[in-house]
Amino acid sequence: MSQESRTNADVTLTEYTEDGKLVRKIRSFVRREGRLTKGQQLALENNWANMGIDFDKQPLNWTEVYGREGHVVLEIGFGMGASLVEMAKNAPEKNFIGIEVHSPGVGACLMAAEAESLTNLRVMCHDAVEVFEHMIPDGSLDTVQLFFPDPWHKARHHKRRIVQPAFVEMVRKKLKIGGIFHMATDWENYAEHMVDVMKAAPGYENTAQDGDYIPRPEERPLTKFEARGHRLGHGVWDMKFARTE
Repeated sequence: MSQESRTNADVTLTEYTEDGKLVRKIRSFVRREGRLTKGQQLALENNWANMGIDFDKQPLNWTEVYGREGHVVLEIGFGMGASLVEMAKNAPEKNFIGIEVHSPGVGACLMAAEAESLTNLRVMCHDAVEVFEHMIPDGSLDTVQLFFPDPWHKARHHKRRIVQPAFVEMVRKKLKIGGIFHMATDWENYAEHMVDVMKAAPGYENTAQDGDYIPRPEERPLTKFEARGHRLGHGVWDMKFARTE
């Protein structure tokens, strides 16, 4: 998958020594702002008041955010937003929220959402860890999605991968009991890394019935890039882990 198609999840990871001393904070994603097209800029101006959520160190009330009750599905790093918009369109009974640091992607997502007249989608343009820390109530999410994050495929960069023990524990706290953490990647080595981290993490259970992975669920749209990859024999690995405690 191209770099432009990667999940743009700008997450600050904290590294410690064995005795608990802070070593440094590292970013799992190198910010690539890019330039907004006129359409993206207009979509931001026209739709942010209705669909955008500004960062604030106050917990969100989902009923107030959406004006109704409903399952809350949060996606970390939605890229240009095509699949997120399609999921929101296909499941109008659910409430979707996407976090993305790439402003052209946010603008593109709002353009698509406006074209579909969606009312069940909200977006944020901020660091995901800070949003989780300050704005997402514990035990309030039904699903967290992380699709095609940057694999940081060089071994010396593996520590920058977003799926790390502290990250998955952060996600677990925000999920309801029985809530799902759904990941997908087109890098087999990263898929194996994800499974290893999740197996070691407390309070999770793999929902796969045969092996570590699941077939692509119907609710996750097949992207054009992914379809092309399938034709070329490339693999994609989906994983769903449920919060158990």
